[in-house]
Amino acid sequence: MSEAEGYGMREAEGWGDSPDVALVKESGVQSYEDLRVWQDGIALTEAVYDASRSFPSEERFGLTSQMRRAAVSIPSNIAEGWGRGTRQDYLRFLRIARGSLFELRTQAILAERIGLLASDPSADLLRRTDHLRRMLHGLIRSLESRG
Repeated sequence: MSEAEGYGMREAEGWGDSPDVALVKESGVQSYEDLRVWQDGIALTEAVYDASRSFPSEERFGLTSQMRRAAVSIPSNIAEGWGRGTRQDYLRFLRIARGSLFELRTQAILAERIGLLASDPSADLLRRTDHLRRMLHGLIRSLESRG
């Protein structure tokens, strides 16, 4: 895939700079797509989709949908907050992402307890949510301290 076909044109297409989020850029971050927390959020979402494929069809509009929506919400809110352009908005959306992460963790625990999710995939999802929680917490604290 060429740079023009992929995400290499972020800057030219307006996907890069956010005015007050320049604080994050001190570490070389040019876009939310460069953030490890966003990348890991995408990976977690893929893992949730994989794990929930084995759920029974009667759960399609129940726990399957809820888990997937919560997972999608995490990287989506990281991206949306970045795009809002102010540190306060970015922090607000990072906190929303963190809330969705807690929601997803609860749903993964429930899915395991009611037998929809085997313990191995459940443990993997819980490990990933813990890792992402620490990353989000660190990013939030870093942005708050620069206040």
